[in-house]
Amino acid sequence: MSHLTSIAAVARNGVIGADGDMVWNIPEDFKHFKRTTMGHPMIMGRTTFEGMGALPGRRSIVVTRNPEYAPNLTKGDDVVVVHSLDEALEEVAGEDAFVVGGAQIYEAAMDEVTHLLISEIPLEPEGDAHFPTIDPKHWRESDRDPRDGFTVVTYERREA
Repeated sequence: MSHLTSIAAVARNGVIGADGDMVWNIPEDFKHFKRTTMGHPMIMGRTTFEGMGALPGRRSIVVTRNPEYAPNLTKGDDVVVVHSLDEALEEVAGEDAFVVGGAQIYEAAMDEVTHLLISEIPLEPEGDAHFPTIDPKHWRESDRDPRDGFTVVTYERREA
């Protein structure tokens, strides 16, 4: 069975970003993101894609409402543009895939994902993008891995 996992770095106050960008720089978390997502497709919104660009070794499925959106790509970039979350899910059917943001995509995918992989960041920054609330009625913490400057917490969806 394939898994769809939301992976995010989330501050204590739920903030994941401000003005389309991250509000902290923790190199070890970036390494964790790269190791975890390498070789797997990633679903993301347009703003997130424009912030990170096409990442080597991973297919980027970019969700946008703009029917004329055409990203600026270079040779070898593996990018697919779709116009709904449902289309993105069709693109990754049968594969282990990751939802990588932003806030609107995390919210829209919350009922579809099977796992959450949250880097808890011990900060409370100002921000305009927040991760959805993780409701313990629907999610069970299955692992907690303290790292240098953050903690990686894995959640699994509870059986209905």
